[in-house]
Amino acid sequence: MAEHTYRVMVRGRFTDLDDAGRARLLAEVDRHGVLTNGFSEEGALSYDRSLDFFSFRVQLRAEVGADDRAVCDRALSLAARAVEGFGVDFRDLRASATDVDLIKVRRRR
Repeated sequence: MAEHTYRVMVRGRFTDLDDAGRARLLAEVDRHGVLTNGFSEEGALSYDRSLDFFSFRVQLRAEVGADDRAVCDRALSLAARAVEGFGVDFRDLRASATDVDLIKVRRRR
């Protein structure tokens, strides 16, 4: 069966940050800027110095006909691991997927 490429955006909030967790996140904040991290197969965690909201962008391959829920669930799992890697808690994870193979590009005339 053929595969399509999905770009999945996961959003969430940091919660219950202690001083150590805050310090770990702030030590890496310059590497996790929204403008410097795009979609990749490994996934990219982005957040700013306010340490409130974060996003995780990932590009996944899935069989055509796979429902968006399955693709989103994979992305949610990857995002959770990325945030947990900093030893901090999160809440309100939600994901949205776009099948980039179905996007039509309009050419300028």
